Amino acid sequence: MGYRIFTTAVADVYPHYVTKVEKKGRTVAELDEVIRWLTGFDQEALQQHLAGGTTFEDFFAAATLNAHVDLITGSVCGVKVQEVEDPLMRRIRYLDKLVDELAKGRPMDKVLRG
Repeated sequence: MGYRIFTTAVADVYPHYVTKVEKKGRTVAELDEVIRWLTGFDQEALQQHLAGGTTFEDFFAAATLNAHVDLITGSVCGVKVQEVEDPLMRRIRYLDKLVDELAKGRPMDKVLRG
């Protein structure tokens, strides 16, 4: 099943992540750190994906997920991330969950499963 989010550019959603975390006193640098931790991208690669309009599908296809993603548990929009069947949707939900935790003021070492 294809979800519309799969073909959405990460750059189209990124400003919403920025707004969400900044509203709660967190920084773009912290947001980028969370995204880099999840995806394995360095800052330059992340910026290239944002500038290039990479879709979520291609973004996660190019990513090397962190070895500790299985430690990301809990619900996003009432759905437990660990129970999401579609692998791409699960990765997107991992990102949503990390952004939520950052915005809720969770310490960075906890967000990054330190």
